[in-house]
Amino acid sequence: MSGFGEEQARYPEAAAASTEAPFEMANLYPRSTGLPMTVWVSPRGGARHDARVKVCRVHGNRMSPDELVPVSIRPEPRLIEGDLPPEDLAAVSAWIRLNEEILLAYWDGSADTTDLIRDLRPLR
Repeated sequence: MSGFGEEQARYPEAAAASTEAPFEMANLYPRSTGLPMTVWVSPRGGARHDARVKVCRVHGNRMSPDELVPVSIRPEPRLIEGDLPPEDLAAVSAWIRLNEEILLAYWDGSADTTDLIRDLRPLR
């Protein structure tokens, strides 16, 4: 069984992207979200900030740590730091509003990854 340090060595992009452990985060690709880019969601874990998702500014099925920007879930979707084109922020905000209940349940730990995947709704 590998330790967290070994996981960081195998998946440096995930470790560099967040203080959360990489195995606690779920990659959601465009085919699942209806967004043009990949989104990361995670449970709260030891985070001291409120609920948020991390959005890759590069479109497609990729997650580049240097291209991540955080977007709040509550009280309303808001770009916390960095830049995101207005049309991308509008799409991410609409997706967050559509999925706010399950995203917050996942963040708070009352839903697991199976619940998240089952209950997420893509933008149409």
